[in-house]
Amino acid sequence: MDKVVIIPTYNEKENIRSIVNAVMALQTNFHVLIIDDCSPDGTASIVRSLMPQYPGRLFLEERQGKLGLGTAYIHGFKWSLEKGYQYIFEMDADFSHNPIDLERLYNFGCSIRGVVINNKDMVIKPQTDDRIDYFFDILSFIKSWYDDQFFQTHA
Repeated sequence: MDKVVIIPTYNEKENIRSIVNAVMALQTNFHVLIIDDCSPDGTASIVRSLMPQYPGRLFLEERQGKLGLGTAYIHGFKWSLEKGYQYIFEMDADFSHNPIDLERLYNFGCSIRGVVINNKDMVIKPQTDDRIDYFFDILSFIKSWYDDQFFQTHA
């Protein structure tokens, strides 16, 4: 038990079964934590119906009312840390994140030693080679410039 994917939900009955099955089908055995904000469409009921298929791997936390995405992630991170997970991933239920990328991210995370917070981004990078540090600095600069030009974001 070292990796968990947090998926916050509100009215995701159309996607929840597919996203859970997609994550569970990966070769790397991820656990999944669904944080549901009292979805009126029955999302939590669907998750409960899936739980027997994935005993000890699929979990559901139901909150009382729509409390927001940020607090759902905080709730999920606290839950995951209390359970002793070493790798915590987050993704949306609408497939805006490709579940296949979880394996690559996990494998990459296992191979590095450092995490650097740069402006508004969290960049995971190795800390063994100055050339790699230079590469990530350039990459971060390009990404920040791109965000500013096309999304009008300013750090």
